[in-house]
Amino acid sequence: VKMNRTPLDRLALVVVIIGALNWLLIGLFGFDLVAAIFGGSAAFASKAVYTIVGIAGLYSISLLFRESAQARE
Repeated sequence: VKMNRTPLDRLALVVVIIGALNWLLIGLFGFDLVAAIFGGSAAFASKAVYTIVGIAGLYSISLLFRESAQARE
């Protein structure tokens, strides 16, 4: 079943995947790539990235409850 995704859906999923990869690095190696790139976990830019990833994650919850176009037909 193919689900029609909006550009916002795709963007949210990409951001969530990036966040998940960052958590993978933290879990396996203790390395926070976002903090390394943006000047530490307390830096404003890092906090902004963490916030964007969190918002994308919350938005992505809605994808779980959407019916596909084919399922409605």
